Amino acid sequence: MRQPLFNRPVSADDAVLWQDGELYLLDQRLLPHQEQFVHCPDAQATAAAITNMVVRGAPAIGVTAAYGVVLAARDAWRRSLSDWKSGMAPDLELLAKARPTAVNLGWALRRMQALIAGMGQEDPQPVLLRQAQRIHAEDVQANHSLGDLGASLIKHKTSVITHCNAGALATGGYGTALGVIRSAWAAGRIEQVFADETRPWLQGSRLTAWELQRDDIPVSLLADGAAAARLAAGGVGWVIVGSDR
Repeated sequence: MRQPLFNRPVSADDAVLWQDGELYLLDQRLLPHQEQFVHCPDAQATAAAITNMVVRGAPAIGVTAAYGVVLAARDAWRRSLSDWKSGMAPDLELLAKARPTAVNLGWALRRMQALIAGMGQEDPQPVLLRQAQRIHAEDVQANHSLGDLGASLIKHKTSVITHCNAGALATGGYGTALGVIRSAWAAGRIEQVFADETRPWLQGSRLTAWELQRDDIPVSLLADGAAAARLAAGGVGWVIVGSDR
């Protein structure tokens, strides 16, 4: 199976990776026991990866879909220089249906389609790739800003509880809820993180705990039913979770 090249350990910030003109997705179904990437050579494979939960989390899905548009346009332009826009329409529809509940999916596709509408018969890949990479970078920057703002609200060193996975794996990088925890840890305001296991998919035990361990942030796993008792025992100043919209 084709894998990206690394000269360092894999991190959660590598969940969506464009390398040497190819899209790779860290297979979140296999974590934490295997760190393996799924190579997506075209839009069809990208849509299948979204549907099959290789990648999850609305921001990460939106970034992935943007790269999927790049692949769709590249293939359509190779087939027909003059009719590539209509040629990629089935792939765009496939991407849109991959996970319609992820709000970032539709948003990213609309942003890419708005750019496509103004293009001519030139090779669309360079322009669309820059836009996809911009979407990716903007998400990472937004998460850093959110993390720093959230961390500033934590005034004293404390332990926190988090639920599910709202980290780098679920975004373009850095994370939302875990972004706050990462920033607060860097500022010396986190003593310990308690991660709920999050049944039935176990995103907390499989993904969040793996992310925090990779960042050398102290983490203990909680059974979902134990969170209330842990709060009652004291020492937990914050519960930091992601929120769908």
